[in-house]
Amino acid sequence: MDVIKAGVIGVGHLGQHHARIYSELPQTRLVGVADLDETRRAEIGNRFGATHFGDYRNLLGRVDAVSVAVPTSQHREVVLDCLDAGVHVLVEKPIAVTPDEGCQMVNLAKQNGLILHVGHVERFNPVRDLVQDLLSCPRFIECHRLAPFQARGTDVDVVLDLMIHDVDLILSFGLGLVNNVAAVGIEVLSSKIDFAHARVEFDKGCVVNLTASRVSTGRLRKMRLFQERLYLSVDFLSRQGIVYRQVQSDESSVQEEAIRAGDEEPLKRELQAFAQAIRTGAPGGVSGEEGLAALELVHAIKQSIRGKVYPLTGLSKVAP
Repeated sequence: MDVIKAGVIGVGHLGQHHARIYSELPQTRLVGVADLDETRRAEIGNRFGATHFGDYRNLLGRVDAVSVAVPTSQHREVVLDCLDAGVHVLVEKPIAVTPDEGCQMVNLAKQNGLILHVGHVERFNPVRDLVQDLLSCPRFIECHRLAPFQARGTDVDVVLDLMIHDVDLILSFGLGLVNNVAAVGIEVLSSKIDFAHARVEFDKGCVVNLTASRVSTGRLRKMRLFQERLYLSVDFLSRQGIVYRQVQSDESSVQEEAIRAGDEEPLKRELQAFAQAIRTGAPGGVSGEEGLAALELVHAIKQSIRGKVYPLTGLSKVAP
């Protein structure tokens, strides 16, 4: 496949950027976009030189691959239709509303020999590469992801909306199997959970605290990691951090180092990985299985908030 014919289903806040990048990448050609909003689909289609459709199913016979950026509640129906039509899919996070829906999507992609990636874009934040290079055996990780309140995105709770970003990141660090989950959460300005805190224990000895809020006065995306002889604090917004290392030959000496990642756009890196997987089968994107693992852990957190127990045996896919 020389050039991938690409489309975007849902060209709202996120989908418009998928369309832009597909129109720019040398390995893809933006063929069409689909959206229920006639004015919006015409605007984005005309901006990037693509045909626009009201019914996404009319797009499927024209493309090799699509990004699906519709509301989460519609992921299952749209993604299954795309996979049935033989189209490779990158679906925005979370993969689905429930693990059962996610399983259906993963299984159909396997059955049809298609690529299914999930849009956990923080995995492609350049600062994440620096974190990965410094980790060996972390013992404690603390994540804070805060945002001001806005009506967009409140079709799901803050655990599915924001916390899942950090859930996917920590699972990508290879911490092992989940041993225990404890969480609290409250509704503040919407009918769904707007603030949540979770403690997740892994069998390799690492404990992770995650805090997510969408009723903050500002935006914050920070992670702190502790392991033997090393402390790392990193800001995913500014793509900067600081590392403290203990010099092994002199335990009284600590080295301090500022780190800074590059400015490459995470979504562009994500779509490049998707295109490369389609062309060569190379790994690099967040697979459907990985997206499902993040969703399963999120559901364990949500069940803990409700005072129920989610069977941790269902989290076997969390293992690296």
